[in-house]
Formats: sequence, C-alpha cells, structure tokens
Amino acid sequence: MGFTSGSGRVVVDTSIWISFFNRPASIEKQALDDLLDRDDVVLVGIVLTELLQGVRSKTEREVLHELFSALPYLEMTFQTWLSAGDLSSFVRQKGKTLGFPDLLIAALALQHSCSVYSLDHDFRQIPGLSLYTPPTA
Repeated sequence: MGFTSGSGRVVVDTSIWISFFNRPASIEKQALDDLLDRDDVVLVGIVLTELLQGVRSKTEREVLHELFSALPYLEMTFQTWLSAGDLSSFVRQKGKTLGFPDLLIAALALQHSCSVYSLDHDFRQIPGLSLYTPPTA
C-alpha cells in the first residue's frame, strides 16, 4: 500500500517528527497520524535523542516523554553495530558518506524488517532498505 516492501512497522526519522510537530497541515503529519493510529510506528534511540536536544521547554519535554514512552522501542545490539559499520563501509566504497544517525536508523530498520519514513534522500543509497511512502490522497 504505502510501502515499497517490508512489514507494517515503520521507523520514523527525525525529519518527519519535526514536520509532525511544526507543520500541522503537512502531508507528513497526516501520514504519521495514520501510522500512529494503526500502531505501526516504532522508535529508535537516535531519533529520540535528536528530538530531545531540540526541546525548548519543560512542557515540550513532558509531551515528548509521554508520546514516545507509548511507542515500541528497538534496542541496539552488537549485530546492529556491525550492520551499521558494514553499511557505512559499503556506501563509502560507492563514494558516498552517510551520517551516523542515518546509519543507525537503517541498521535497526533492516535488522527488524521495518520500513523507514524520512524526508532524507540518503536512505535511498542503502541496499535492501524499505522506504515508507505515504499513500496519495
């Protein structure tokens, strides 16, 4: 439906969460609302950390804590770290460099057969990674 492949679970990247919180009329907000309603969103630590570093108030922090505490969470394992290193090496051999957060998100998504929902086109460079595309209206 909105997936290029993979299961129904989706790792949502920081870029989508920022749009979700800051642009209430955006396609990303609508799509993420739908994913949340279907319980298809999973959280990874690097996204949580990136979002918390931008918090401007105690109230914002409390809202994020409450929302993210309700989501399933994917833990990093030794295998995840190996996968992230292998992905980095692979894309470097192709002349590209991916940021550390993107490597961790991709490694976790691949390990847990999840899609990734992001505005960042760098994820397209990762072989075998399923990208979530919202259904068109």
